[in-house]
Amino acid sequence: MRHLRRLWAVVAKELRQLGRDRISLVMIVLIPVVDLLLFGYAINYNPRGLDAAIADQALTATSRAAVMDIQATGVVETVGAVASPQQLVEMLRRGEISVGIAIPPDFERRLADGRPALQVMVDGTDTVVQAAANQIAQLPLEGPDGRRAARGEPPIQVVSFYNPERRSAVNIVPGLIGIILTMTMTMFTAMAIVRERERGNMELLIATPLARAELMIGKVLPYAAIGLIQTTLILALGIWFFDVPLRGSLLDVYIASLLLIFANLAMGLLISTRAGTQFQAIQVTMLVFLPSILISGFMFPFAGMPDVVQWGAEILPMTQFLRLVRGVMLRGASLWELWPSILALCAFTAVTMALAIGRFRKRLD
Repeated sequence: MRHLRRLWAVVAKELRQLGRDRISLVMIVLIPVVDLLLFGYAINYNPRGLDAAIADQALTATSRAAVMDIQATGVVETVGAVASPQQLVEMLRRGEISVGIAIPPDFERRLADGRPALQVMVDGTDTVVQAAANQIAQLPLEGPDGRRAARGEPPIQVVSFYNPERRSAVNIVPGLIGIILTMTMTMFTAMAIVRERERGNMELLIATPLARAELMIGKVLPYAAIGLIQTTLILALGIWFFDVPLRGSLLDVYIASLLLIFANLAMGLLISTRAGTQFQAIQVTMLVFLPSILISGFMFPFAGMPDVVQWGAEILPMTQFLRLVRGVMLRGASLWELWPSILALCAFTAVTMALAIGRFRKRLD
């Protein structure tokens, strides 16, 4: 009985300590709820509504019927029409569409001869998009007389751009830059202010003539250099070991990485101004890190998520960075062509940094 009383004393002490830690109490409930909602509601392996453009050079009733059949699958959602397949390739390169549907002028003759009559161009930087396009390839096409296409080659041909071999490493390695930077940069800075407070250095920092913004930015810059070193290491290993292509500018890759680094550092500083201990900072960081993995498009198809989840994912720096790094490295696009994601990252960094500095000022008063 004596041992049980001593054991219960320790248990009661831990429960009281936990009861005083409001952030940990919130995390106990919030983390499983967030995980359940993300895995049960947001994640879907069957993408729908992929952005698509059509180049119908036949302009016949048969070609229009074929387009309607493809749209009826729900796999693609037409966002525009162009005059030539070359324009579809440009839209794919700029990341404006995931699927391009090209119908040649002799569409009906090709159907009658049993030759490939319709081409589906897909962005191979996302393997899930390729799998979804294969559903379209199974559609039977009918000729102008209402009969199925003649036997021969499949009437619908799927062409994968930028990753014809469909190697998963080509898609994963560029995204890993973002995952590692998000985890390390956010966690490092999330503990920065808390660590100073726990070690008793905060009073010394307050006493210095540094402005609050100078102090916050000064704590960020060393980690930015570390982030660039990590980027270099991942790029070198990815290109060397996994033969990941670098079709765009290396400078553009570093600029995109730097934008993500500053966004994550600002987010880490904001967490640091709210957390009371380093353990709390790690807890909140993991809560932020989970959506960055699950709904940014790194692991699961972005197009398969509900609209409300996609709207929320647009706020995440990881979502914007994936569009930048895959566009530059795999499709050879320039950062200027991907300016919406650059603008989103800059806006996120500015707002988050302003909030962090504002909260830091309140804690110092």
